[in-house]
Amino acid sequence: MRVILSDLRQLKQEQELEFELIDVPSPLEKLTVNFLEKSSLASINIPVTKMDQDNIFRIKINPIKFEFENNGQSEFNWQIYLSFTNSDNDYMIQVESEYLSDRHQTSLESYIQASADSAEMAVLNLHTHQSKMAFTASAANLSEDQLQITGHRLIDGIPLENMKMILRGKDTTSHMEYPIEKSGLKGLFIARIPLKDIPSDSIQEIYIQFNYDGQLLEQRIMLAKTLAGQKIQAQLTKEQVLMLDKSLDNGLLIKSFPAPTFSEKLATIPEKAANGAQTGRDLMEKVNLVRLRRLFKRGHRPFDQSTIIFESFGGRQVSDSPYAIYKLFKELYPGFNFIWSIDRSQKAFCKENGIAYIIRRTAKWVRTLEKAQYWISNARFPSWVRKPNYLTYIQTWHGTPLKKLGLDIENVSMPGTTTAKYHVNFVKEANRWDALVSPNDYSTRIFRSAFGYNNQILKVGYPRNDELINSSKDDVRELKIKLGIPLDKKVVMYAPTYRDNQFAAKGKYTFELPFSLSDFKKKFGEDTVLILRMHYLISNALDISDYQDFVYDYSSYPNISDLYLVSDMLITDYSSVFFDYAYLKRPILFYPYDYHLYKDELRGFYLDYERELPGQIAQNESELLEGIQSGLANSDMAENKKFMKFYKRFCAINDGLSSLKVVNYVVHQIEKNS
Repeated sequence: MRVILSDLRQLKQEQELEFELIDVPSPLEKLTVNFLEKSSLASINIPVTKMDQDNIFRIKINPIKFEFENNGQSEFNWQIYLSFTNSDNDYMIQVESEYLSDRHQTSLESYIQASADSAEMAVLNLHTHQSKMAFTASAANLSEDQLQITGHRLIDGIPLENMKMILRGKDTTSHMEYPIEKSGLKGLFIARIPLKDIPSDSIQEIYIQFNYDGQLLEQRIMLAKTLAGQKIQAQLTKEQVLMLDKSLDNGLLIKSFPAPTFSEKLATIPEKAANGAQTGRDLMEKVNLVRLRRLFKRGHRPFDQSTIIFESFGGRQVSDSPYAIYKLFKELYPGFNFIWSIDRSQKAFCKENGIAYIIRRTAKWVRTLEKAQYWISNARFPSWVRKPNYLTYIQTWHGTPLKKLGLDIENVSMPGTTTAKYHVNFVKEANRWDALVSPNDYSTRIFRSAFGYNNQILKVGYPRNDELINSSKDDVRELKIKLGIPLDKKVVMYAPTYRDNQFAAKGKYTFELPFSLSDFKKKFGEDTVLILRMHYLISNALDISDYQDFVYDYSSYPNISDLYLVSDMLITDYSSVFFDYAYLKRPILFYPYDYHLYKDELRGFYLDYERELPGQIAQNESELLEGIQSGLANSDMAENKKFMKFYKRFCAINDGLSSLKVVNYVVHQIEKNS
């Protein structure tokens, strides 16, 4: 028998869940829906009192009973089961989900939503402690003459009254109000704002005003989802173009700016020609891919000399743990053959440093990969790259997991794949690895489950971190001189994670710093500088030209460990860089300016972000500046109990010899296979 959650309806102060039974045995007795909360293991049982003729039944729940005080827990994920008796035997089966609901507000600060996990099993999500200043809309679109915003007009089943949509100029005093009407869909509203009212060359923030439970409230309109699939641009007149956008905190904006002139349009012709050339290059890339796959299928004999291929981040860098292993290998065993697999962008670096290389996705690359006996990489090779049976593949990976990985990502939103396909491909690739380097017990456990990994794990710490353990004060001084950083100034490093919703279009990414560089410089600029380490996809989206004497952008610098060493403190959000930086026992400040969105809408975390981090969490820019001041004044965290508890859990395994241990492992394999 199968049980499927097929609907979630919002009633006044209750939610009604509908279930469908398939392949039902007879008779069924003592039917009970069992809810199990994944984090706390709390349980709630609700008996089924009535079954329809079509084997459909419904139960009503009060969301208040599904949230409780548990050390500040703000998200509750309830798995759903059905227990029953059949022929005097007791059974329990997990409920599936073919239905993903929209969010239903249960109060100003809470909402409920039905979803599915990676195995397509039903989960009832409750989110609490939302901001009272935010109203999450369902969709926003620009038509030829109006902006249309759609959302729910009920909170806990209670209709919102006297609803208005308000536009306020971001940098002006303009103020416009518009009535809101009921949508043709039950429980929804639609607001229609004439585009002709939008002042030219302006940015308008959008608010909603309504009466709820005797209160007159005003909230900022937010869009938690991306704008993908919605119409976000309209040309109002020959002189005016309008565009929808989102602020850093996902507040909805409508921007008006002058339409391009004829000469500006003319200037785009080379770009269009370049786009046409890019289309041609894309076609040639596809042709080349077919050719490479055929070359892999031919098979090759291994080199006579033991040959090791190194690759870092798909060839985009010569860096990270593979580079640390390579340098030690070259020093200890120069008689082996070492070759780097790189993109063309790394040719100059390899030539300058005397590094042998092959260019990825060429015929020579195929032959060399196939004839080598060892691969050492920190990321996955394409699935169509054939691994010969005589080859040993060592995977160093590239970070201690904070965000969910592999099988633990319940809903994969990347283009060109599905959740199920992504999981199958991930497990298939992971089990091509003969050995996987792990930095600690925590990571080992996650790697086993998230990768479906069954082969050998080398729990030796990350080779890239040997530099952090073995460097001296003189080394740090030399690095500062090399990087052009003043020796008499303290260094703050900002290294945020890449967010999935920063993708704007193919090859285009967006980012803006979530704090004021002017305020930062005013407070700390006399004796401190700021290092930026952004994701490579968005590093070119920043403009820091006005702060060249204060801000240093090292996003493209290959060795991030050098940047750790010269930094007196680290600011990050959800990036796993803090696991490595903790080796230095220096202050770490967390600035998750979009924490609830990132946690709820993008990826989950393995750690309890609010309780297990080795540093203070800044909720806003004011707390950020205070945290920086405190961190710079207290640079040694060795006496901080919370920090050292984290250090012992995540860093203590690495004794500064991780690279040597991996080299010894490979040499042992070479000797064994000789």
